[in-house]
Amino acid sequence: MKTRKLTSSVLLVLAVAACSPKVETRTDVSDAASPVADFQSEHAAWVKQRAEELSKPDGWTSLTGLHWVEAKKQSVGGGEENAIRLAIAPERLGEVEQRADGLYFTAAEGVAITADGQPLQGAVLLKPEGRGGGTRLAYDAGKGQITAIKRGDRLALRVRHADAPARLNFGGLDFFPADEPWRVQARFVPHPAGKTLPIVNLIGDINENPNPGYVEFEKDGRTWRLEALGDPAKSLNLIFQDKTSGQQTYGVGRYLHTDAVAADGTVTVDFNRAYNPPCAYTAFATCPLPPPENRLAQKDENGQVVRLAVLAGEKKYALAQH
Repeated sequence: MKTRKLTSSVLLVLAVAACSPKVETRTDVSDAASPVADFQSEHAAWVKQRAEELSKPDGWTSLTGLHWVEAKKQSVGGGEENAIRLAIAPERLGEVEQRADGLYFTAAEGVAITADGQPLQGAVLLKPEGRGGGTRLAYDAGKGQITAIKRGDRLALRVRHADAPARLNFGGLDFFPADEPWRVQARFVPHPAGKTLPIVNLIGDINENPNPGYVEFEKDGRTWRLEALGDPAKSLNLIFQDKTSGQQTYGVGRYLHTDAVAADGTVTVDFNRAYNPPCAYTAFATCPLPPPENRLAQKDENGQVVRLAVLAGEKKYALAQH
């Protein structure tokens, strides 16, 4: 009798299970994150981050002036009587002076200015921007900022303000649709140690830059090469022009950074992440220009010049003022 009851219970459970909706466990390929989806989402995140960097209160769109300093005392401020007149600033901000040991700034009486976050009292030596940073003056409750830059033997004041028209009217970025075939696998070919490459900037200065080698890649049935700057163990810097320059893309050219070169000498060159230099957004930048070797041009078998059109990366900036 006991055995019969147990059997009836089991049958009851089986009957209920048979009448219940089935819950299937399966892996739908469409639900899984595909490599293509990952590529698109990563690219979109990168573009978003780049736009945020440009439009920060002290980003490139916040520049309001680049003022070359003469070898004498010069008054600085927003008033017409100043030797260096700032676009957005109090009537009189202070005074700048070149001395034997560098460029000094002295605040005008009653004007609140900080130097690297500390209230400025007396004169301060303005260390130029560079890898070690640089002295940063702040005024107008921090919305205005002044740094010094050195180009060749010349010094200048680079001025930013959070209320710069270029920043307030920033129109966002325009990119070609992300296209994975433009993420090419290249080969890094090293140069002899110590080789340099002369790079001209927008104001005509020439600087010798370490040129560790070049990258070589295949596209449109041809082999192309770009001379590289930077450190292969960390990242290569590529400055280039192509057939789209001055048409769909910024005329000066575009920049591109890679990851470190792999142990086997390969490196990924993602042209989807080619971006405009700062001078595409402001007239107050001194951008390095692409060297002649990096114009992505070559002659075909008939001696005719063939250029690669890189239909990837950032396009012209629509609200450029120059």
